[in-house]
Amino acid sequence: MKNLSAVTEFILLGIPHTEDLETMLFVLFLGCYVFTLMGNLLILLAIVSSTRLHTPMYFFLCQLSVCDIFFPSVSSPKMLFYLSGNSRAIFYAGCVSQLFFYHFLGCTECFLYTVMAYDRFVAICYPLRYTVIMSHRVCAILAVGTSFFGCIQATFLTTLTFQLPYCGPNEVDYFFCDIPVMLKLACADTSALERVGFVSVGLMPLSCFLLILTSYSRIVCSILQIRSTEGRRRAFSTCSAHLTAILLFYMPVVLIYLRPTPSPWLDATVQILNNLVTPMLNPLIYSLRNKEVKSSLGKVLHHLGFLADQLYRENTS
Repeated sequence: MKNLSAVTEFILLGIPHTEDLETMLFVLFLGCYVFTLMGNLLILLAIVSSTRLHTPMYFFLCQLSVCDIFFPSVSSPKMLFYLSGNSRAIFYAGCVSQLFFYHFLGCTECFLYTVMAYDRFVAICYPLRYTVIMSHRVCAILAVGTSFFGCIQATFLTTLTFQLPYCGPNEVDYFFCDIPVMLKLACADTSALERVGFVSVGLMPLSCFLLILTSYSRIVCSILQIRSTEGRRRAFSTCSAHLTAILLFYMPVVLIYLRPTPSPWLDATVQILNNLVTPMLNPLIYSLRNKEVKSSLGKVLHHLGFLADQLYRENTS
């Protein structure tokens, strides 16, 4: 990627209209970030340590937890750094990296939710063929495919944004480098690129959403054919967590990228929810109504508590 810019660094102005709230925001966002990391790490440990959870559904949930660990890590450390009173400057290469990894992880999650919907479709509509259709090889191909196509999409969007010259103002009116705010700083006409970016950013989530909708329409039809009330309840319960996570993921995407008239403060607020709150809630969504995950999570916490107690006794003896 060729750097045509005279600008060597950008200044992140942060969240609009939050002057004199830096300390409060620092404490709030730090708590959310730590909770996000701990929650997703515990989900990973719970799934890896329990052989009962070594199934395709939990394999993709592991991949989602990995994404939810790295996704907030794209923007949160730098945001916490300047909220604690340090420099707001970010190098040109750092800005490029932020934009690339934000869209790489975001697109990967989007594809992953689609794959998880397909997994639920196979499990409910073709239960007897589930292990054959969702074999280890197929799961590996789907997992690699989500990251591969996420990388392709992110590379396209990043190249589209940073092929423009940045030679004038370098103050980013946001808390991290993203497409809409970066295009405002470009020293060239961006109208054509904005339309292409709008189609690109909108087309990929819309395509995934339609595939998810197709999977769940088939799932609903299959569930309604189940005669027993208990059977229908159990089938719906396996999908409820995924549907909740999908709504939390897609609502910010629509509000930020697909609105004709941007609003900096609203965009920043929604983006905070997308970057920190949704990854923080995902471990709760997938564990609170799942007895197997809760059971495995309880064993992990008990084991960690036992190790902490052993270390404490060794240090105090």
